[in-house]
Amino acid sequence: MSSWISRIIKGMIIALGFILPGVSGGVLAAILGIYERLIGFLANIRKDFKENLLYFIPVGIGGILGIALFSFPVEFLLKHFQVPVLWAFAGAIVGTVPSLLKESTQKSQRDSIDWIWLVATFIVSGLLLYNLNSLVGTLPASFASFVLAGALIALGILVPGLSPSNLLLILGIYAPMLNGFKSMDLLGTFLPIAIGGALAMVAFSKSMDHALKVYHSRVYHFIIGIVASSTILILIPQAGNEEAISYAGAGIGTWLAALVLFVLGAWLGLWMSKLEEKYK
Repeated sequence: MSSWISRIIKGMIIALGFILPGVSGGVLAAILGIYERLIGFLANIRKDFKENLLYFIPVGIGGILGIALFSFPVEFLLKHFQVPVLWAFAGAIVGTVPSLLKESTQKSQRDSIDWIWLVATFIVSGLLLYNLNSLVGTLPASFASFVLAGALIALGILVPGLSPSNLLLILGIYAPMLNGFKSMDLLGTFLPIAIGGALAMVAFSKSMDHALKVYHSRVYHFIIGIVASSTILILIPQAGNEEAISYAGAGIGTWLAALVLFVLGAWLGLWMSKLEEKYK
């Protein structure tokens, strides 16, 4: 029973990656020690199907509970305390980086190609994410756009470090999605997101499983590059994006709160990583 409860809690935490800007569900899954098992299950779904299904059922329940529980407070906090909250999110992500760096060398030593891969990923992903709004514009809230949202959320799980919420903010469908979650809109929000997520999982899980087995170090340095760029970008205002961070009217109290919460967030991220290392 305690194992079920712990996996429900893990599912709730991973759900934060669906709704918090700058947070990747895949990173959270990796930190919580279930990422590689999830990828292996999706890539070879017939292998140990019953055992894996029973393992992930409480994770799925926790994910649904997490979405339902966290959507309203996240919307409220982002609306009224955007700057301190986003700095706290950024701090939490920074706290996970040591764990990712350690994981990146579990199967091979870091070499110069890894560093080149990390830096190139950081630069390219940063430029693409920063200019995404001007490249593709914003999307209206619709069934099709929520299918896309589901696919991005799934990619945020399959590719640790990729924050779907960042992309959804840039595309203009983050707030409508959060409203749908908050109102428990099953047909208009949950259904298309589930469809998009399932399609992306089926399409990309095998390739991700193969990449982790053959290019483990390269994949994790790719992840770290995206984590670094996306974390910086959630703290930088973006012209033309109403949902991006804005420092207009931010006084000394706001900045002090932001710095304190950034440090606390970094401590929380580091603590979660160390906790996972202890029990992994």
